[in-house]
Amino acid sequence: MARPARELTPDLSARHLFGAKMRSFREKAGLTLEGLAGVVLVSKSHLSRIETAEYMPPRELPAQLDVAFGTDGIFEELYGLARKEIHPDKYRRRMELEARARVIDHYAGQIVPGLVQTEEYARALFRVSNPKAASDEIEQKVMARLSRQALLVGACAPDLSMILDEAVIRRSVGGPTVMRAQLARLAELVDTPTSTVQILPFEHGEHALLGGMLTLMTLDDKSSVAYEESMTTGTLLEEPERVRTLRRAYDLMRAYALSPRETAAFIRSAMEALPS
Repeated sequence: MARPARELTPDLSARHLFGAKMRSFREKAGLTLEGLAGVVLVSKSHLSRIETAEYMPPRELPAQLDVAFGTDGIFEELYGLARKEIHPDKYRRRMELEARARVIDHYAGQIVPGLVQTEEYARALFRVSNPKAASDEIEQKVMARLSRQALLVGACAPDLSMILDEAVIRRSVGGPTVMRAQLARLAELVDTPTSTVQILPFEHGEHALLGGMLTLMTLDDKSSVAYEESMTTGTLLEEPERVRTLRRAYDLMRAYALSPRETAAFIRSAMEALPS
């Protein structure tokens, strides 16, 4: 005898509503979870957990559901809300502003920025930051991080500029295979119509942003905000004078960074130096 389907609670959050709508449209279409899995190429068990809001939907699933059910963007709209809910409240305003950004300038001193991390690189960071975390918890955090990367896709994608300290390139995260894939991802972004990546070499020495991470965002209303991040905390700065000070520090650092062409060669060299 089949186990009865778990009762859903669509009123709790957008993620719960996403799961409830998915079950509703699936049942209206006469599809079992196994049948839907064959359509969207996501496992039956994963779909089951999405329906009950245990898992965040993978970023490609909403569009596939809209096609499968003819729902004209409903699931993509729900996903846009749901992906914000898996982040702590203190980061929600940062995410809202990030979604409005037309230009994002980022400095990273130790690790690759989350917006361009590969899945395995992100997973390695989450594992080492909390070795006792359950696998499901790690996977939720990985999906949360990857969901943010949807910002960089589409006609409204912001222009992205990144200055990475040489330590970001030299420190291997997740082992040679993971790091090689991450460096390849960065190499793809070095010089495109919407992105640039530059390396700040060790030889430059000290600078005003040493020891942290900084994101500068120019919004759709042409205002600017900054987000400073340490190992465990983040601070959103909206006061114009403070933002201008950080902008000046970023611009000075960019003047000392390698050019995109030099950066591409630097990244290739770092990839070749990794053990086979």
